[in-house]
Amino acid sequence: MKRHLIEDLRSHLKANQENEKTSNETLESLERKVKALAEDCSKKKTSIDSLKQRLNVAAKEKSQYEQMYHKAKDELEKKDFKLTNLESKMIETECAMTELETTASQQLHGLAKQSGQALETVQKKLLLTNDKVEEFMTFVKALTRELQHSVQELRTKIKQAKKKGEVRACKKGLSQESVQLAASILNVSTTDLEEILEVEDDEETAKTKMEFEKDKEWLQYIQKLLEAQFPFASYLMDAILEKLNEKKKLVEEYSSLMK
Repeated sequence: MKRHLIEDLRSHLKANQENEKTSNETLESLERKVKALAEDCSKKKTSIDSLKQRLNVAAKEKSQYEQMYHKAKDELEKKDFKLTNLESKMIETECAMTELETTASQQLHGLAKQSGQALETVQKKLLLTNDKVEEFMTFVKALTRELQHSVQELRTKIKQAKKKGEVRACKKGLSQESVQLAASILNVSTTDLEEILEVEDDEETAKTKMEFEKDKEWLQYIQKLLEAQFPFASYLMDAILEKLNEKKKLVEEYSSLMK
């Protein structure tokens, strides 16, 4: 029985040793797994800490964005309120503008009617004034032409009077026989001889040409004054007085010659 008991114990011991070996192997496997799990947990803890930090940063950013959102929302509400006020004011302004346009249109229509009547009156007065101006210019042109023609006639008469005086003086210095002799030599009558003696020399011709140019310039100056801008009355008066004074001197000279 002892031997059976010993064998039984041995078999139990062997089974226990095998079980212990198996348990040890299982324990080692579990320890490895626990170590791996610990390392994995450590990594996950590190990852969780990193995620917590990122979550904290995201939470701060979320808080900032929420503040910005509320601020932008408040500003938007204020702007909406201002925009609503502006729209209502614009509607009021448009209504006022419409009323003003209607009133202005009515007033302008009345003014246009009055202006049309006034313009018609002004046009009539302007036409009458233009007619008077044209009549005045016609008068001034006729007056200046007549004055210039009168001055030319006086110059011609003065020259003729001077020539006749010279011919008479020449004839007084010559005998009747000398005059007849000169006429017979030239084969002309005594009357033709007097006309020949009255012919202008080169100096007289140049003087006549210069006087003609001055008269022409004077008429052009008068025309220029009439076409110029107002006022020109004083210049026109000076020019006409100048020609009248010239005529007065010529009349005095002609009267002196005729005496």
